[in-house]
Amino acid sequence: MKRHYTILMALMGLEIGGAETHVVELSKQLHKEGHRIIVASNGGVYEKELAQCGIRHYHVPMNERNPKNLIRSYGLLRQIIAQEKVDIVHSHARIPSFLCGMLHRKMKFPFVTSAHWVFYTGMGLKYLSNWGQKTVAVSEDIKQYLMDNYGVKAHDIFVTINGIDTEKFSPAVTGQAQKEELGIQEGDEVLVYVSRMDEDRALVARQLIALTPALVQQIPRLRLVIVGGGNVFDALAAQAKQINEQLGRDVILMTGARTDINGLVALGKAFVGVSRAALEAMAAQKPVIIAGNEGYIGLFGQEKLALAQENNFCCRSCPPSSPDRLLSDVVRVMRDLSDQEREALGRYGREVIIRYYSVEKMAADCEKAYDAAWKATHLPEQKVLISGYYGFENCGDDAILLSMSRNIWAMEENVRLKAMVNQPRISRKKYDMDVVNRYNIFSVLHAIGQCDVLISGGGSLLQDKTSARSILYYLSVIRYAKWRGKKVMLYANGIGPVKKAINRARVREVANRADLITLREESSLRELCDMGMTNRHAFVTADPVFTMEAASPQTAMQILQRNGVPEGKRLCVSVRGVKGNDGFLDALAAICDGAVKQMGLSVVFIPMQLPHDVVASRIVQQRMQQPSYLIEEPLRPEETMGLIGQMDLVMSMRLHTLIFSARQHVPFVGISADPKIDYYLRDLDMPSVGSMQHCDPDHALREMKHLLSHRQEKAEQLVEQAKKLEKKAHENETYLKELFGRQDG
Repeated sequence: MKRHYTILMALMGLEIGGAETHVVELSKQLHKEGHRIIVASNGGVYEKELAQCGIRHYHVPMNERNPKNLIRSYGLLRQIIAQEKVDIVHSHARIPSFLCGMLHRKMKFPFVTSAHWVFYTGMGLKYLSNWGQKTVAVSEDIKQYLMDNYGVKAHDIFVTINGIDTEKFSPAVTGQAQKEELGIQEGDEVLVYVSRMDEDRALVARQLIALTPALVQQIPRLRLVIVGGGNVFDALAAQAKQINEQLGRDVILMTGARTDINGLVALGKAFVGVSRAALEAMAAQKPVIIAGNEGYIGLFGQEKLALAQENNFCCRSCPPSSPDRLLSDVVRVMRDLSDQEREALGRYGREVIIRYYSVEKMAADCEKAYDAAWKATHLPEQKVLISGYYGFENCGDDAILLSMSRNIWAMEENVRLKAMVNQPRISRKKYDMDVVNRYNIFSVLHAIGQCDVLISGGGSLLQDKTSARSILYYLSVIRYAKWRGKKVMLYANGIGPVKKAINRARVREVANRADLITLREESSLRELCDMGMTNRHAFVTADPVFTMEAASPQTAMQILQRNGVPEGKRLCVSVRGVKGNDGFLDALAAICDGAVKQMGLSVVFIPMQLPHDVVASRIVQQRMQQPSYLIEEPLRPEETMGLIGQMDLVMSMRLHTLIFSARQHVPFVGISADPKIDYYLRDLDMPSVGSMQHCDPDHALREMKHLLSHRQEKAEQLVEQAKKLEKKAHENETYLKELFGRQDG
């Protein structure tokens, strides 16, 4: 059931600005959804809008680092939080976060902050920044900035968007009142620019003003409407006046700070700006040139979506804005494009806003942060230690741990996770959690002693195919945890093969002592029962990777382009070590050649474990007659899954490549290198093309042709099956939650 909170929004002020507008829209939406919202700031033009919605505002002078004001603000905030019985404090700038952070230590309220921008970290200011228990970042690059510069953990950061009110900013808005006010005439070609007119925000405004004479030569009826106020407004207005006098008419219209942005945006044939202003113009269905102090993206279209989303339409890390680029794009959109082309750009921009940037989504993202902060404050902490095959550059195992950890953190519990890993320094950053060196016996024993629950898994840990030492290691960890009185869960395990009788007896003994067992396939439950397991707390769920989200198609396409993979139909090939099996290697090469010649597929080798699969892939490539492609760069599991989503067909010897394929609804053929692959091929009704002992290229190519000819039907089949397995995979957390509540250890 959804919780409703009393939320205090603390920010510096309520004058015109992207962050300020963000807070106002967020507050209004949360209020609409049943939360009680209170705002504290130094005040400004948006106070009236909040009051009209029934949102109370307190004047607190948090707009400057004046010691007197800081002391006064501290006292006022303390009084507001106590009197209003605030459930959540959400601060939106460095000064409010610093003050609320000090109060949080005393008053113990759930504390959330927002990162709207990147801050200067010099002169000790880095150490005055407080990012709360949970942080909301308005873009992925700001999330990375928080992790790199402040050590904020990824699972404590909730990425959101600048939510836009698509009714307020709509093509239905005419801007008639603003047109009459500014003297805009029929036939005028209006270009609108909106930004704060401060020294560190006004670069593009300066460039547009300076370019006006050149623009008028190519767009004679140009009217340039520049909206916003700030510390360089007077200087820019004086420059604009001089150019207007030079041109003999008022081409440049400087409005100053305004709250009727939607009406002013409506005037434009096109728009120039960044961040929230650009998104608002897109919602109004205007063609948008994205340009600002941070850089230049240019005229927005489908091909620029991934880049723009990556930096939240702020142009960070993009080439700088230049007069030549700006002139070229303005002339193109205002003069050279047809009305139909401009309308198409506007429609696409609005579609992007409706799909990705609604105020409802922004509010929902923040509610997740509020719930997480509330849990961290009010629920007892559960310390969970995870034992598994982690830190070995295996994409499948990385995907398991990342999926497990994200699902566990998303539970209605306050959980602290720690994992036993190889390469602790690298793994700590990769998995974004506390880690312990799995080979340091004293560290492992100490970590087990400190935990409440030991999770063993996921994956195929209890098997003796690779070595006897592996199974003894995992069983010993479980035995010690039980000896210390800890709860133990085998999490989404795949059991076997276990060949030796003594190892089967050991697995039976440990399985019977486990507090909870979840298994990723029915065959694993049968195997445990065949060993003599009688544990009543054993359930079949699914691999947690069935819950993982892939990287965006745009990100995947960028990876393919970087590696020279052409457009068109593609076959993903995923192989593992096959040393010494020349017949199988020749058969694999023949299948790949046939896929190129007979089906017109580009063969793309995607390694799942570095460097082993790279070596195996190169061996197959060397035996091929046709060209092929190898993705050698290290990828995150989400990126690998996203890549597979860009394939038309997959052939794999590795289980998690097949799971990635099923999750992305891409039909696949398997090579029977392990019983678990055979199980999933049967369960998902996909064909095997043989084994390492017997692989017939002609049979394989027939199966692949059949899949391609029925691709749509097979993809739709995978959609339904993947949904069922995703639901089953989430049962792992349901059972774990029950284990947290059990009194027996």
